[in-house]
Amino acid sequence: MLNYVDGFVAPVPSKNIDAYKAISERAGKIWMEYGALSYVESVSDDVGSGEETSFPQSVNLEKGEIVVFSWITYKSREHRDEVLEKVMSDPRMVDMENEEMPFDGKRMMWGGFKKLVNFEKSDS
Repeated sequence: MLNYVDGFVAPVPSKNIDAYKAISERAGKIWMEYGALSYVESVSDDVGSGEETSFPQSVNLEKGEIVVFSWITYKSREHRDEVLEKVMSDPRMVDMENEEMPFDGKRMMWGGFKKLVNFEKSDS
C-alpha cells in the first residue's frame, strides 16, 4: 500500500518525447531497483488551458510542447528518503544528470505528498 508520492509536471517538446521516454525508462529502472513501489510517466491527452490555472499554465507550456505528469510511490516519507538517497548517489543517475535533458527543467514542478485518501483495486 502506498503512503507517499513524489509528483512531477514538466513541459517536453513533442519532438523530444522519444528521448524523454528513453531517459525515463533508465531512471525508472533505477528507482524500482532501490525500492520504489511504482514509477509512472504519462503524457498529456486532455489538459486544456484554464482561465485561472491549468497544467499547461503551471509549466508555461510553449507551442510544440506537451505536459508530462509523473509520479513515484513509496511506503512512507522515510522510505522515500531512503530510496532517493540511494538513487541520487547511483553512478548511473549521476551520469544522466550530466547529459543534456530533452526538456526545460527550470519549468518543471515537483513535490512530495502524503496520502490523504486512497482507493485501490486488488489484482486478486
